[in-house]
Amino acid sequence: MDFVRPIEAIVPSAQGRVLAVLVETTAELNLRTIAQLSGVSQAQTSRLLPELVDLGVVERREVPPSSLFRLVPEHIASRALLALARSDEAVVDEMGRLARDLPHPPVSVIAFGSFARREADADSDIDVVIVRPVEIDEDDDAWITSLDSWRSAVRQLSGNPVEILEVSAADAATKLRGRSPVWTDIRRDGQVVHGLDIDALRGTRVG
Repeated sequence: MDFVRPIEAIVPSAQGRVLAVLVETTAELNLRTIAQLSGVSQAQTSRLLPELVDLGVVERREVPPSSLFRLVPEHIASRALLALARSDEAVVDEMGRLARDLPHPPVSVIAFGSFARREADADSDIDVVIVRPVEIDEDDDAWITSLDSWRSAVRQLSGNPVEILEVSAADAATKLRGRSPVWTDIRRDGQVVHGLDIDALRGTRVG
């Protein structure tokens, strides 16, 4: 999934770019502003907007000498577009639910990298730290199988490859206190989708 431009990714056309602009604001916009923000010519925008008005997705209000346009959020298609615009939030919620439903839920699951920074596009991996429960060995077959299942489910959910950095709680605490670039990024940008937050993990007693 392209989480930076989710609507344009699914509606790959000038219409998608126009809709993306209208989804991002509750304000009424004139044709020129919509054209500028979407990168679509005014001529093409002037052809697209009446079609969207006819569908009921967009509302037009005349304010001479111009017209103002806004998305109609109650429209069934608008609801789908608004949900698509928030697809990264939906993926985070589902990642957390999938983690909670594992036979042995992780202590914590933390997304980091481009996905956590809301910069992930269709070519981006979803990078996650998974903190293993203390009672589970890292070579436990059932645990490894459950992680593979979780990874596959998130891949199907998002369409993006999933890279897992698996650590124990003690290792997570040590690394979060260290200065390695990866763990500095996790400490700064990490988004907890399940379990303990970063400060709680960093405070885990080692040894």
